[in-house]
Amino acid sequence: MSARPRVVVSVAASVDGRVTVGRDRLLLSDEAGQLWRSLWPEGFVPAHDARTALLEKLYAPTAILEGSGTFVTADSGPLELPEATSSYDDFLPDDVVNDPGHRKWFTVVDSRGRVLWTEKGGAGIDLLVLASRATPMAYLAYLRRKNIPYLVAGEDHVDLDLALRRMRDRLGVTCVVSEAGGGLNGALLRADLIDELHLILFPAAIGGAGVPTVFDGPELEPGALPTRLRLISSSTTADGVVSLRYEIAR
Repeated sequence: MSARPRVVVSVAASVDGRVTVGRDRLLLSDEAGQLWRSLWPEGFVPAHDARTALLEKLYAPTAILEGSGTFVTADSGPLELPEATSSYDDFLPDDVVNDPGHRKWFTVVDSRGRVLWTEKGGAGIDLLVLASRATPMAYLAYLRRKNIPYLVAGEDHVDLDLALRRMRDRLGVTCVVSEAGGGLNGALLRADLIDELHLILFPAAIGGAGVPTVFDGPELEPGALPTRLRLISSSTTADGVVSLRYEIAR
């Protein structure tokens, strides 16, 4: 199996590291999304666009990574779907994978089968689900009916290292940009799968115990060391937006 793709975590956060305005307040909702965007000064969007352009210039990413928590709250269980028989083999339909207009994968980790998809992409961006052998078979059957590609990696949860390597082997992915929340980014951090961190901090403090941050997940085990970073570049706008680019100091 080939080496995994480069992984860049690219996140916008408040100065206290929060990536949403409250626990279970999804930014895809009108209320939370509008409040979140209202915190951005004028310099935020140009800084965000510059970061996207830099990533395209450096690595031409072929996959964006998100977790199911972007779309459903933490207490959401698996979808209630009719029982169906499917397969734990990968599902990579030729008409999607080899579509001449395909440019990039919008990749979502959803081992529990929690997200009901009403859109599958557009403008050359196609949905790809990462599942495991614990994913309900009815959900995999649902993805097949919707012609949504999926890769199966791991037993009781998605093995992120294996999933990334299979994305490279089966789909030619060379760079993945994680725009996910703290849960998935924290899992990438603990698995030592991150190569770069790009942060845009805007001048607002949200606070609140349990509000998702850039990196959540399990604490460091006794004797384990925090991940060290090396600053590559930084910039600041007149209205307080700070752009930071780090590499992992291995």
